[in-house]
Amino acid sequence: MQQSTATTLRRPVALAAVALAAVLALAQIRTADATPVAAAATALASSIEDVQASDGHEYNATDSAGHTMDAAEIVQSADGSYLAVYHSMLADGRFHAALATSTDLLHWQRRHDFGPGTSQPDLARADGGRYVLAWEQDPHNHIAVRGYRDLDALIAGHADRAFDAPRTLSACAEGTPSITSVHGGTIELTGHYRNRCDTDHQLRATLTDFTTWQARPDTRIDRALYAWGDGGNIGDRDPVTYQGHRLLLVEGQGRRGDFASWRTYVYDPKSGRAVLAALRTHGGSTAFANPSATRITAPDGTPALLVSVFIPSEGAAAGEAGQLLYWHSL
Repeated sequence: MQQSTATTLRRPVALAAVALAAVLALAQIRTADATPVAAAATALASSIEDVQASDGHEYNATDSAGHTMDAAEIVQSADGSYLAVYHSMLADGRFHAALATSTDLLHWQRRHDFGPGTSQPDLARADGGRYVLAWEQDPHNHIAVRGYRDLDALIAGHADRAFDAPRTLSACAEGTPSITSVHGGTIELTGHYRNRCDTDHQLRATLTDFTTWQARPDTRIDRALYAWGDGGNIGDRDPVTYQGHRLLLVEGQGRRGDFASWRTYVYDPKSGRAVLAALRTHGGSTAFANPSATRITAPDGTPALLVSVFIPSEGAAAGEAGQLLYWHSL
């Protein structure tokens, strides 16, 4: 959802390649898939819609320094504690991604600041106790990926692997990364690219051994949300497995530039279709962005599904603007 700073490529050949990729992607976007959406997608949308019926919730989540936890993504560590990566606008007027820890999902101890110009972070646990972190880096908005040998290194911000991805689909911005999987030296990610420096569309990317990057448009997600009438940016997304199906929560903007028109959808990759998650908060907020969900063991010891969404001020009820965290027992 974050607005990115536009820049231009210096070489005409590179710009022509970007333009050709955009044209080829747009040629496929408007065709709707006819395969029925998985029942699990509809069930997931229904299960997360009622915030009032959740087993726990927190509006306008902040960390121990009083900073907002915008676009928070939550991972549970091996010891049962919770890790949150998120970004905040600080006094220097720039976004800073950060890591915080918690034992109850309500109180968050800020542990590390990843520096100015970092935003939209996403965290994944990998084999051998390692962690992989990706974020959007400005200026020259692009996807940055870092590897950490263990939790202590992550908390200290000591990465032993690093890669800053080249922009290959957009002359202006590629970002909002989400880590889909980590297998050995292969990291699969999703993200957005600023098509024709105008509107955000979806991409998929593969990073191999922190050296080789390949990105391509993901037109199926784009057209699934266009089928709902979305005409603005299609941005952040997060994978979740529900009832044995691999699904995505994804944000779509009804009207470009209108932050009150952000909605959350459940996307089914097998059918290429999406269903609306009509979230209902205590106060009646109407706009929801940067969705994510993860299976956790809740503070009371029960299995639960934790949902994290950002409520823009333009669509927020009184006292509800900011990051919302809530969970339902499974």
